Amino acid sequence: MPAFGWFWGAYGASALGTWLAFGAFPLIAIRVLGAGPAQVAALSAVGSAVGAAVAVPLGPWVEFRPKRPVLIGMDLVRCAALLTIPAAYALGVLGFVQLLLVSVVVAAADIAFRAASGAYLKTLSAAEDLLVAQARLESTAWTATVVGPPLGGAVVALLGPVATVAADAVSYLLSALGIRAMGGHEPPPPERRKAARMRAGDLLDGWRYVLADAALRPLFLNTALFNALVMAASPLLAVLMLGRLGFAPWQYGLAFAAPAIGGLLGSRLARPLAARFGQHRVLLVAGVLRALWPVGLAFVRPGTGGLLLVMGVELGLILCCGVFNPVQATCRLERTAADRVARALSAWAVTTKAASALLTAAWGVLGGLLGPRTAIGLAGVLVLATPLLLPWRTPAAGHLDPEPARSRA
Repeated sequence: MPAFGWFWGAYGASALGTWLAFGAFPLIAIRVLGAGPAQVAALSAVGSAVGAAVAVPLGPWVEFRPKRPVLIGMDLVRCAALLTIPAAYALGVLGFVQLLLVSVVVAAADIAFRAASGAYLKTLSAAEDLLVAQARLESTAWTATVVGPPLGGAVVALLGPVATVAADAVSYLLSALGIRAMGGHEPPPPERRKAARMRAGDLLDGWRYVLADAALRPLFLNTALFNALVMAASPLLAVLMLGRLGFAPWQYGLAFAAPAIGGLLGSRLARPLAARFGQHRVLLVAGVLRALWPVGLAFVRPGTGGLLLVMGVELGLILCCGVFNPVQATCRLERTAADRVARALSAWAVTTKAASALLTAAWGVLGGLLGPRTAIGLAGVLVLATPLLLPWRTPAAGHLDPEPARSRA
């Protein structure tokens, strides 16, 4: 489909920009502004929390509007916000508060973009092609993860972390241009007559819908907690590796880029595995396996051995996530009615970001009290319990098929 090709290309451009700037805000905070563990954790926590709060009314707002203009607008908002960072740095006025404000704007725009893109993707792809489309997007994300951090590390070494923020801003501009070039007719948004009179109760529609579904509810809780715990440990790992253990920025980038090959492999395996064993079974097995790895990050040491340990842990984690993510995203879209997609995805993203912010702030405090290594280990131990929240019961309805879909293989 030509339209999906443009959508895919736009996604790839923004994904590459995001991974070029991987860790840029913590690096700027640590190396340019002299921030400590608590401030680095606060940067992630406050930006995500406030961004999620700002984004709460955006779900219904997006639902009732054409999705392409929303996608383009959110790309341009993110581009403009990020460009203020290199501009302020060049003028010598960059401060920690500005980093916080930009992270809030980007987080809110990101939630709105995800809500609109999920709803738009459902109109671009036939039901039987959704897993293929999701796997392609997942594969592209992991390709950007492989390529982006090493290039970003080289740019940081030559020009500093602010340059990668500028590159990320340009990537959103390219994404906006790609989406604009898609052309074609977009189906009218559902219930558009309500757009001018949204009520307070509409803000909770996404959560009501997700929590009422027997399969979406546990999947929602599992995803929010797993992502929050993994993200909570991320700033502390940056402080540990870039600070106390003395890893160079390029080594830090390599530790997360090289294992992303596992994501490529996992995303390529997702569809054949689901066709052979069924989406439900693959979802459960991959969801359990991905929880086994994060605790290993507590044992990182300086030198080559420590770098290899991080790469090994990340390889296992990312391989399992590469299988889990497209299957989960497909099941979520299949089980969500077309006139509820934007609200459901917005509620999903707001909750995930808010949970990540809350736990990141808590782990920032724990890292200050107990040390980064102990806090990282505690997060890993708690991740081991997240499979309990997976949808273990076979759904009574929807497309989370318990049996292999051999007829589609």
